[in-house]
This record gives sequence, structure tokens and C-alpha cells, in this order.
Amino acid sequence: MLASSVVLLAGCTTTTSGGAAAPTSATATTASAATGCAARVETGSLPDWADAGFSGDARVPHVFGAKGDIVAVVFAHPLRQHRKDGSNNKILWVARAATTSPDPSAPATLVITATLDGTDTRVTREVAGGPGPSIIDMPQPGCWRLDLRWSGHTDTMDLVYAP
Repeated sequence: MLASSVVLLAGCTTTTSGGAAAPTSATATTASAATGCAARVETGSLPDWADAGFSGDARVPHVFGAKGDIVAVVFAHPLRQHRKDGSNNKILWVARAATTSPDPSAPATLVITATLDGTDTRVTREVAGGPGPSIIDMPQPGCWRLDLRWSGHTDTMDLVYAP
């Protein structure tokens, strides 16, 4: 008897609060259909507003925030709960320049509240000084929903950590 499998790949375009299409590409996507958690890791060029410090056509794995106001440049892809090779989960957070002045009373620190999809497990991570270089580890593998807050701005994204 011959068994067969069918793999169906589909792309989606979400919209930002302003109605413009959020960045998407036909690159690696990790998703959990049961929970709706999706971490869209793109490998195309970084947008102009996020490529400062990179030379040439900066093609590194990255994930956009749902609003498109921040991007996580992932230097160790895939992210892992345990990195056996001695590397780390380095993420460069790059925020889009705001068109409005940041809230002067809001802390500049990037505060990441991460919730493991489908659970009540929640952790908080901070990047002093706001978006920039960081090492972000999670206590368990899985899809983590990140609530990102910095200088009066907010965005969200999902990141998957492999075992």
C-alpha cells in the first residue's frame, strides 16, 4: 500500500492599525494551527529603517512586530531553550523611528512580557536603554507571545524557541 502526504502552504497578509499591509514574505513560518500562534521568520532584506550598521543587502533572519513598529533581528536562528554549541540567543531589537515624540515619562527600557502560548507561564525580560542588542532566553521551548513596551510605544510578536 502506498501512503501519501499533502503539505499545504498558505500566505496571509495582516493589516496594521493604519490599514496598511504588514510586512510579509514567502519565507520560513512556524505556526500552531490549534492556537493561532505564528512566528513569521523572514530572511529577505531588512527594511531601510532597520538596516543601520549592516553592509550591503542585509539578509538576516528577522521577525516584525504585529504593528510593524519594531523588528527582532535574530542572529542565532532558530532560537533555542538550550544552546549546546556555546552560542546564545542574540536578538537585535530595532524600532521604527516614531512620528510622534515618545512619552517623556515612560521608561526607555524595552520591557518584554512573554507568555508561553496555551499556558499561564509568563516571564519578563528587559533590554536596558530601549531597543538594541540583547540575549533573550526563555525557560521552556515553544511559541512565546511577546508584549513589547518602550518609550511609550507598544507592539507584539510571536517567537518560537526550539528545545
